Amino acid sequence: MLIRIHPDNPGVRQVSQVVDILKKGGVIVYPTDTVYGLGCDIFNPRAVERIARIKGLRPEKANFSFICHDLSQISDYTRHLSNHVFKLMKHYLPGAFTFILPANNRIPKLFKNKKKTIGIRIPANNIPLEIVRQLGNPLLTTSIHDSDELLDYTTDPELIHENMGHLVDAVIDGGFGNNIPSTILDCTGDEVEIIRQGLGEFEG
Repeated sequence: MLIRIHPDNPGVRQVSQVVDILKKGGVIVYPTDTVYGLGCDIFNPRAVERIARIKGLRPEKANFSFICHDLSQISDYTRHLSNHVFKLMKHYLPGAFTFILPANNRIPKLFKNKKKTIGIRIPANNIPLEIVRQLGNPLLTTSIHDSDELLDYTTDPELIHENMGHLVDAVIDGGFGNNIPSTILDCTGDEVEIIRQGLGEFEG
């Protein structure tokens, strides 16, 4: 199913249709401010496992991230955020960054890794933000951009639908995507470390 949603002013009916799919355990492809992502409701283990299968990963080995609606929602799933990290997030989000943060016990079991960390995004794209707002909890996000994935640097949602529509319940057409992923910042140590330089420009 291909669902067209306006990136600046997402239609309420279309977003509700997507949220309904997610609440029923569906898997979607959707735009962000960087590359198109593959996602589901973080609290639906079967959907999370399905995404891991699509990517050829074991769920407990996958480094999936969350998309949150705002900073207050981030605080629901993280712990021990310093003033410095909070100020960084306030400055750079929404934006093309993934922040690696200490996870708390509200993180679903499938996401718990040995490091007890979680990647968090608030993309500068109204489509996923509105989906998360209506869903009421974060959306799993994992890139379908990397060369070892099903799609290599595909920015055209219609082509994504053509190649991947049989694997997911909906592909959202929010216009052409970017082909550069987010910049990943590890904020769990004493110093902020750039794990991957992507679209976001970090000034420290």
